[in-house]
Amino acid sequence: MNRRSFLKVTAGAAAAAAFLPHSHAAAPKRNLRKAIMYSTIGVKGSVLEKFRVMKEAGFDGVEPMGAMDRDEVIAAFKETGLKAASVCDHIHWVKTLSSPDTGTRKLGYDGLITSLNDAHAYGATSVLLVPGVVGGAAIGRGDSSYEECWERSIAEIKKAIPVAKDLGVKISIENVGNNFITKPEQAVQYLDAINSEWVGWHFDIGNVGRTQGPAEKWITALGKRINRIHVKDFAVPPPTADPNTKTKAGRDRPKLLDGGTNWPAVMKALDDAGYSGWGISEQPGNQAQDLETARDLAQRMDRIFAM
Repeated sequence: MNRRSFLKVTAGAAAAAAFLPHSHAAAPKRNLRKAIMYSTIGVKGSVLEKFRVMKEAGFDGVEPMGAMDRDEVIAAFKETGLKAASVCDHIHWVKTLSSPDTGTRKLGYDGLITSLNDAHAYGATSVLLVPGVVGGAAIGRGDSSYEECWERSIAEIKKAIPVAKDLGVKISIENVGNNFITKPEQAVQYLDAINSEWVGWHFDIGNVGRTQGPAEKWITALGKRINRIHVKDFAVPPPTADPNTKTKAGRDRPKLLDGGTNWPAVMKALDDAGYSGWGISEQPGNQAQDLETARDLAQRMDRIFAM
């Protein structure tokens, strides 16, 4: 092929590429790693047995709960090669930082300190924290007004910041069904009130769902303050009660990509925010109850991350 023919061919190819459907365009290269929240692993067995299945399914990491057997968890990480994506505080729903009882708040603070130390031991740099529960919450355990939750939780979190700094582990506030911080602007104001580089956000994509979204709006507002993300979907329309159990438990979480989340918009917002690192699944346990279902979950995450 002579030079003139080569130029014609390359020019034609470039012109054709400009009209290719968007789906054929090269996916952005993202530094995202797949993990799964330990409490959502439905596989039966020991910590090591659960970790082995998640490794084979294609996950890179696990988010353990606080106050697990630390030696057992470390051994499972070491044998499988999985990494600690984060640690989820184990006691924040029942020993809340918003409680009117000083003793209860102290237990909640101690639980946060335990989780921070666990994270440090595992090599994780973030702890997920639910800061309190306001009356009327979906979980049904509200113990304070919005203002009381705000003031009490911030006071306890500020006490923990020196520990977080010494350990090199950030405290990451999660948006969840606690009837507290239901708008992205409130999340920004809350972090501003704490005013510490050691406290950021653990953004749960699915938790904003039908009533508090869209998720991409939260991501844009929080930006670089997002330390971790939970990858979760939500049902459209709202779920009905299971005829067998008479509850809606687990029915608001369809498989990833089968729900109402606008994943391309979410991924673009994460790109614009400069987010990288861990994407942690928090889907129901029946979506990771064996190798087959866990592999399907991991592959769905891959598809989302490639959008």
